[in-house]
Amino acid sequence: MKKIAHLTSVHPRYDVRIFVKECSSLAKKYQVNLIVADGNGDEIINDIQIHDVGKFNGRLNRMLKATQAVFQKAKFIDADIYHLHDPELIPIGLKLKKLGKKVIFDAHEDLPNQIKAKHYLHPVFRSLLSMSVKYYEQYACSRLDGIIVAAEPIIKDKFLAINPKTEDINNYPKLEELADISESKRINNQICYVGGITRVRGIIEMVKAIQLTEADCQLVIAGNFSDSSLEAEVKSLPGWKRVKFLGYVDRAGIRNIMETSCLGLVTLHPTDSYLNSMPIKMFEYMCSGMPVVSSDFPLWQKIINDSQSGKFVDPLDSLQIAKAIDFYLLDKEESLKAGQFGREFVLKKYNWANEEEKLFNFYDDILGRK
Repeated sequence: MKKIAHLTSVHPRYDVRIFVKECSSLAKKYQVNLIVADGNGDEIINDIQIHDVGKFNGRLNRMLKATQAVFQKAKFIDADIYHLHDPELIPIGLKLKKLGKKVIFDAHEDLPNQIKAKHYLHPVFRSLLSMSVKYYEQYACSRLDGIIVAAEPIIKDKFLAINPKTEDINNYPKLEELADISESKRINNQICYVGGITRVRGIIEMVKAIQLTEADCQLVIAGNFSDSSLEAEVKSLPGWKRVKFLGYVDRAGIRNIMETSCLGLVTLHPTDSYLNSMPIKMFEYMCSGMPVVSSDFPLWQKIINDSQSGKFVDPLDSLQIAKAIDFYLLDKEESLKAGQFGREFVLKKYNWANEEEKLFNFYDDILGRK
């Protein structure tokens, strides 16, 4: 059996894309190793051998010492394919290539554009850093055996121009997690947001919108705040009294939220990082049978229109968000219809089973089995 190794110095060991989807699927055909840097020790779970190189505090330590520790562990494992999940691991990917190994880079995001959005950096430095990363990415990724991209069509086009062996493996829902949810446990007027809690993910506007709804609704929020100052600001808003804040929840907890909620919010701000993204939570809401209120980005508008699964709004306008929430909470027939259409949309195409087959084919191609 071929041996593969997934490498990350940043993501948690049970990351949904890396562990729950990619590694768990690949374990059906390969001996799967996952190298992490969280300090929680080694373990074997779901036939996946997790190797922990220890926790490294601070960004500089992570980028220098953690990557070197991951590289040493990667050499020790002696895998047939190395699958990298962090941009800072690209240099060790080139080192592994020099050792005669096959190396894949999994681009979760458009890093040069991400850097442009980091407004805490000086504009000149931000521009120079973004440009430097762009050119290094082109140089390095052209020398790897393949590129996998998350669900962003523009990113796929970018990497295809760098490396023709590029495939999109979209972060769509696993049907077995959410598709069997019934309407029996729905709590009237409970809506939800699941994901990272940052300003540009729309947390301020969501909490303000709850204060503006006609329906007496409760917003369940699952996720971690990006910083304590934002958390304090959000909790001071009048709408916070209508919020049930759960913090981080596991996959079972996410299912419970989606099983009991009547509507899902994904109202991210129009940044370069989000405008052409395909947010997993949108498809998870659909899979669970809830209508969706999303940002009015052109790509997202097309998804909502094609699926007839919800409404799109200006994510910077809390009143628009509130009116869209009320539309579904005050009309249960429309809510049920949108939820049903959304689920059918995911069942047909936008699910992990289809992406898993693409992942298997990609690996077979890299290993020369096709």
